[in-house]
Amino acid sequence: MSISTITLADAAATEAAGGRLAGTLSGGMVVTLSGDLGTGKTTLVRGLLRALGWQRAVKSPTFTVVEYYAFSSLYFYHFDFYRFADPDEWETAGLAECFRDDAVCLIEWPERVAAYLPDPDLALRFALPPAADAPGRLLSIDARTEAGERCRRAMIATTGGTRNAG
Repeated sequence: MSISTITLADAAATEAAGGRLAGTLSGGMVVTLSGDLGTGKTTLVRGLLRALGWQRAVKSPTFTVVEYYAFSSLYFYHFDFYRFADPDEWETAGLAECFRDDAVCLIEWPERVAAYLPDPDLALRFALPPAADAPGRLLSIDARTEAGERCRRAMIATTGGTRNAG
């Protein structure tokens, strides 16, 4: 598939990128969100959920591991595996049942449980720009399926993302 990189100038741009992603997601999709603490993972999820009409708080599930959002017949599970010390915690958490055809799974810190996760449709990676004084964040958008490719195209449509090898 394809990989693109876009620059997100600030939190509002990050939320807007999530909003562009929202309309392209469908049941059964898995989206991973990687990057250091504070790089925008939850901010993007907040923008995505707001674009779908979610009015209540959207918080990082760092301590709860998963937050659940229901929209009509589509369910969204927002996972955060930052606090998992051992990937085998997945086995006792009972989370595999969330990965189903009527759900979209958004996963922060997927590398903590990588062996247990299905392959993602879309892998997002947040990073600080290479120059220490440069503003914003870089977002790498790696489409790994046809559904993921639709998402990637929507996310770069209005940002002029840079297409990389893929």
